[in-house]
Amino acid sequence: MYVRHLSAPSGDARVVRLADVEVPGAPAGRWWPPPMLDPAWVLGHAAEFDVFHVHFGFDDRSLAQLRDLVAALAATRHPLVLTVHDLRNPHHDDPGRHAAALDVLVPAATRVITLTGGAAAEIARRWGRTAVVVPHPHVVGAARAALPRPPRAGFAVGLHVKSKRANSDPVPVARALAAVVAELPGARLLIDAHDDGGGRAVAARLADLGVRVHRPFSDDELWDYLAGLDLSVLPYRFGTHSGWLEACHDLGTAVLVPNCGYYAEQAPCLVYGHDESGLDRDSLAAAVRAAHRDRPSWHARPEHRAAQRRAIADIHAHVYAAALASTR
Repeated sequence: MYVRHLSAPSGDARVVRLADVEVPGAPAGRWWPPPMLDPAWVLGHAAEFDVFHVHFGFDDRSLAQLRDLVAALAATRHPLVLTVHDLRNPHHDDPGRHAAALDVLVPAATRVITLTGGAAAEIARRWGRTAVVVPHPHVVGAARAALPRPPRAGFAVGLHVKSKRANSDPVPVARALAAVVAELPGARLLIDAHDDGGGRAVAARLADLGVRVHRPFSDDELWDYLAGLDLSVLPYRFGTHSGWLEACHDLGTAVLVPNCGYYAEQAPCLVYGHDESGLDRDSLAAAVRAAHRDRPSWHARPEHRAAQRRAIADIHAHVYAAALASTR
């Protein structure tokens, strides 16, 4: 979805993005290692593309494989553009593996992009590279985002465990939320979890809080869920950026984010203390009370998102042209 929203809403003849390469036998609807990251694919399809843009998908690559990929791009004189979404991989407890991969990719990239000024500053500190800051495009489609928020009484606070990623620490956050929500008139806490091993394990630890366990939402179900909340709480203890936050912004749902990473730079939101050293329950409670009292309405206007998307398309076209020119 992110990559689809890098072109202007009406299309962009300046940039043609190749479709994902199908992997025979790969399960439908599941991530699978992208064949384009194989150096053999680069060498065999060099005439089919001009710029190689990496976002995600290199988790399964060894450092040797990434070095071979960089070498194949250099050998065929194809520039590498890298968007650094994650400076800390949300799926890895140990940051070393992802950091080592970035140590290969960031110095080798012809151009580097990231989503926030804070992330760009960290990239400059760690690798001496200047990253172009391009904001995250909208996540929710324009027609859905333009719908009015559904009327309702009370104040709904949501915590979605999903499938319990490594960077998520939902149990203490849920306990702290339950305590403060119980104090607020008309407030209720909704906790959801996916029906997989990780989600069910968390749900079992929070059984007294009435966790709803279900299959992952479809996109439309997720938008309905988020639009039905007044406040969505992200229980992360490390990370960098969030597409969930952007979806909430599209739908006008306030978000409470941890002070780790650069979530707070993406869009207007509330912040509480939560990182690998632990949870600041007082700051969490204060933020929830502020949201209940002030009812912040940070709703991205569709016309703003459309203009932003046109600007994002222009920046990417410029970055690709500059990267290509530097290798010719």
